[in-house]
Amino acid sequence: MSDCLFCRMVKKEIKCDVVYEDDRVLAFRDINPQAPVHILIIPRKHIETSLDIKEEDASLIGHIYLVASRLARKEKIDKSGFRVVTNCNRDAGQAVFHLHLHLLGGRSFSWPPG
Repeated sequence: MSDCLFCRMVKKEIKCDVVYEDDRVLAFRDINPQAPVHILIIPRKHIETSLDIKEEDASLIGHIYLVASRLARKEKIDKSGFRVVTNCNRDAGQAVFHLHLHLLGGRSFSWPPG
């Protein structure tokens, strides 16, 4: 998607504060953090929403969660706790239509969210 903000980040057309990358995912710090640690983890493959995940994406989605776990340890939020959030569509708060996980930590969270 040529007009997708996150696709442009994957292509290095837009700079971001990268904390992890490999051949399948890119992870970077959110520019409007909602917690002391707020990292976005995106697949390099353009998938608009969680509703657009296909059977062939199962390994990729598992990999994204493994990366989230690694980053939680690296950021030292694994012991205190962290939240992994995926928003799907506008009413849920999805602003960029490229699948992404929010890894949030470094403070206490309340429940229910929102």
